[in-house]
Amino acid sequence: MASAALRDELKCSICLNIYRDPVSLRCGHNFCWGCIERVLDTQEGSGEYTCPDCRKRSKERPVLQKNRTLCNIVETFPPNPSDDSEEGVKIFCLYCVDSPVQAVKTCLQCETSLCGTHLQAHNKASNHVLAEPTASLENRKCSIHKEPLQYYCCEDAACTCVSCCLVGDHRGHNIELIDEAVKKKKEKLEIVLQEHTVKRNQIENRSKKLKKCQEKVQKKSVTVQEKINNLFTYIIQQVRNLQNEIINSVNSQELDISNIIQHLETQNKELSRKIRDIEKLCNTTDPLSVLQDKESDGGDLCHSGKEYKPDRIFHRLLSVAADLDDVIIIKNVQQRLFNIVNEYIKREYHVPENALIPLNEDSAGNNLAVSECRRTIYWTEINQNRSENPESFNSCPQVISKCSYPSGRHIWKVETSGSGQWRVGAAYASIGRRGDTSPIGSNNKSWCLMRNKDRLTAVHDKKKTWLHPTSPLQMILLYLDYEAGRLSFYQLCDPIRHLHTFTASFTEPLHAAFYVSNDAWIKIID
Repeated sequence: MASAALRDELKCSICLNIYRDPVSLRCGHNFCWGCIERVLDTQEGSGEYTCPDCRKRSKERPVLQKNRTLCNIVETFPPNPSDDSEEGVKIFCLYCVDSPVQAVKTCLQCETSLCGTHLQAHNKASNHVLAEPTASLENRKCSIHKEPLQYYCCEDAACTCVSCCLVGDHRGHNIELIDEAVKKKKEKLEIVLQEHTVKRNQIENRSKKLKKCQEKVQKKSVTVQEKINNLFTYIIQQVRNLQNEIINSVNSQELDISNIIQHLETQNKELSRKIRDIEKLCNTTDPLSVLQDKESDGGDLCHSGKEYKPDRIFHRLLSVAADLDDVIIIKNVQQRLFNIVNEYIKREYHVPENALIPLNEDSAGNNLAVSECRRTIYWTEINQNRSENPESFNSCPQVISKCSYPSGRHIWKVETSGSGQWRVGAAYASIGRRGDTSPIGSNNKSWCLMRNKDRLTAVHDKKKTWLHPTSPLQMILLYLDYEAGRLSFYQLCDPIRHLHTFTASFTEPLHAAFYVSNDAWIKIID
């Protein structure tokens, strides 16, 4: 009996179960942390908070203090099976004395469990509240009045008995029948369930798409890594060869100079010896000794007026020594390295050069100005009064390139304004020239990147894909691979960033297309 009395003291007055994470209010009453949080949430906006037990009022939300002593008692208190789920426990009919029959319902008023037969007789005699079969009715009764919990207080978010509603703590509150409260809560749960189901389906769809994308990336990654490895292997080998070539060239020049210096020093010694011999002869008084001397090569003395001049090798070496500058060498290395990478990429990958795309001024709209070099376009309020022709976009400030691209791979670079509305992309020559569907992206014959009100979208046939660049968009690279059916847009920043790729089966030659409005401008970069 003492254990049962203690168990009642350890029950939360809101959920009527043993405390879970018990906390205390300033008034001293204890509740489960989750239970009192829900009650306080329902009192938000009412202007005051009240304790579910003593009804003490507070204008500020009460601070919950963990009751450590009560926590320790609850943790050491032996659990009651009736507090938890009764799955696996068989409940028998109270009236089937001779042979036990499993109960189908429990009457909360009568506190009896009934089988199907006795339940029919019970329902004819009275209209009591029935619940699933249970062996313990304590958690279904009011802890104060010991009456069945038949009502629900919306303000305190607690189940109550009829006495609590009439004369107890919940008097004057918004009270509902339990069935009505359950119905409303289930309706809310259905809405939440639908929202969660939709979110789960979205997550599953995104996960499937990402998994497919991951498979493609994994397959392509092997090829890309192989190509990159080949590229760097080639570059490293060529760089080593270039390094050896330049170092050998510098060393060779140094050796050439050293050899010539040695040769000149030998000549200098020989000339010094001859000078001494000649000086000796000049100082000799014996005429016969002077004339008979052959060793001094006196035959060359008659040309003594001729000066010794440096040969061509001497001049070349002087020039080499003057040009042997580290800045010049590094500049040469820079150009050679660029040529190595550029030639390899051209040979192996056929990367296209930046396409020259002069604009077709005959196609320009009347509110679009074109520069003399036909590389820059900008929107203007001044009507250009261009002559009517089948090619012009009279309905919008738009222009297409003069040349078309029926095949191959091409790159265009453009610079865009930071304000106004602009579109850059590609279109068939058969695109409409009149009406609301003539701007690129507004029909099925064009593809574009559009900026409008600081928002960036990829548009085709009026279908928009929102993009989110990490920095302001100024320089854009457009890459067309006609045979592969791909038109890609990249942001030229450090590092270069992919924005969007359209995929399609192109059926006509494509033209570069540009649209500007509201003080916007676009510049084509060669």
